[in-house]
Amino acid sequence: GAYTFTDDLGREVTVASHNRVVAGMGSFANVWELAGGTLVGASDDAFSDYHIASDAQKIGDFSSLNAESIIALNPDFVILTGSSSGRGGGVAQTALADCVELADTLIAANIPVAYFKVTTFDDYLRMLRTCCNITGDEQAYAENGQGPADRIAEICAKAEGKQAGSAVVLTTYSGGTRVQSSSTQTGTMLADLGAQNIADSDKGLLSDYSIEALIQDNPQTIFLLPMGNSDGSAQQALAEQTTQNPAWAQLDAVKNDRVVTLDPQLFQYKPNAQWDQAYQVLFDALYGE
Repeated sequence: GAYTFTDDLGREVTVASHNRVVAGMGSFANVWELAGGTLVGASDDAFSDYHIASDAQKIGDFSSLNAESIIALNPDFVILTGSSSGRGGGVAQTALADCVELADTLIAANIPVAYFKVTTFDDYLRMLRTCCNITGDEQAYAENGQGPADRIAEICAKAEGKQAGSAVVLTTYSGGTRVQSSSTQTGTMLADLGAQNIADSDKGLLSDYSIEALIQDNPQTIFLLPMGNSDGSAQQALAEQTTQNPAWAQLDAVKNDRVVTLDPQLFQYKPNAQWDQAYQVLFDALYGE
């Protein structure tokens, strides 16, 4: 039967049928399949980054979806992103504005549209819960939602009372390096595990990263996350801006072998049903277990 819910932009959405569903972001396509659903259309990254199982049609990049392609699939439900995160600056805001404009077009064609914002595990769990309510697949929620949630709770419980010390997450791009705040995907997990993000007390790092500032804050653990289409270019930029500086070797994290390169599959893309694995990686890096 029909299912009515409030999406992450505060809009009431009613889904009467879910036989022909289109997802406008790769991670959302994956969530829908984890909820027991199938897709008739999905954004390009659903195929390249999440390897969805559905025999679906491509509808364009998630930041520039093709409305005509979506409508041609005669969907009875479309899932879009309600977040401007995932791409930087004005590109992010433009992508969100385009999704809002697209939704207006689809709604005018009597196609139900829902927005989701997913940054943290709790966000993922909320979206999965909604999707499983639509599909009616409670086993899918138990396996892909409650199971990871229980394992994450166990990992966080092991961290209670321990001293993780200070940490920083450096995302490396071909154009430079950025520092992640505690509100990001990885930053939230570190906070859950008791780490002190140096960007919380030195907010200047978020807008003006420099090796000098990093040396001054001297984090006990440094996490590196290569991003973009070319890991090689990202590593080169990191070397030129950070690791080739002689002062890099004086950092406690470097001297104590506590510089960890994170897997983009778990920390750049949304890990979804593998979110507990991401927590475990960070726990092991922080506490040496």
